[in-house]
Amino acid sequence: MPRYKLVIEYDGTPFAGWQRQANAPSVQQAIEEAFQRFTGEDLRIQCAGRTDAGVHATGQVAHVDLARSWRPDTVRDALNAHLKPLPVAILSAAEVPASFNARMSAVKRHYRYRILNRRAPAALERNAVWHVPWALDAEIMHQAAQVLVGRHDFTTFRASECQADSPIRTLDRLDVTRDGEIIAVEASARSFLHSQVRSLVGTLVQAGNGRWSIADVRRALEARQRSACAPLAPPQGLALTRVDYLADEGAEQSVDDDLQA
Repeated sequence: MPRYKLVIEYDGTPFAGWQRQANAPSVQQAIEEAFQRFTGEDLRIQCAGRTDAGVHATGQVAHVDLARSWRPDTVRDALNAHLKPLPVAILSAAEVPASFNARMSAVKRHYRYRILNRRAPAALERNAVWHVPWALDAEIMHQAAQVLVGRHDFTTFRASECQADSPIRTLDRLDVTRDGEIIAVEASARSFLHSQVRSLVGTLVQAGNGRWSIADVRRALEARQRSACAPLAPPQGLALTRVDYLADEGAEQSVDDDLQA
């Protein structure tokens, strides 16, 4: 059975997350139903990182096994035709070796969180940013973020329902930059804990508005208690932007282990 790698973009607003749900629409269900209409097969696809309700992706990756070979551009175009009018697009399809696994073969995941920092709310991007109307110091946020980079016990920054065996993770990058009214938080790691990125962003905002010091951020990390975390950032500002694979695993670039950041 040939295996295909899909790179996927979606607006998570109308979905209950990536993972198929019993009584709510999901991105996984939408794509699997598109496959059923295209090939007649009832199948399951596996993604690189399961995003939560309202979280977006510009570079999600999934793999699927089909009963017969198709031209990759045919797979892409047929799925996109059957996905209309849902806000889901297959950016590319490629036939890959059977050893390729969208989740297990990934070596790094990348997320971006966008904050609209102005008094007026968003009109055009209301479902793609977190509107924070009070002043934020992006430089202080970046300095606080560096406390969190590296290998740590991230118990404080994972959801209480997280099913990961260990809270230990290595955060390779957590950068905060400002471009006009937009503050972007870029996070990269091999894998993330459930709600980790949104937890980190919520904490950095507390530092940016002066309610927390950088020392407070360090104390929250060292507390290793969920109760020490700042309020969770909302989902709509978050997007899974890319997942990296080794060249011999069927992907030059592009989109977590059990990731629901």
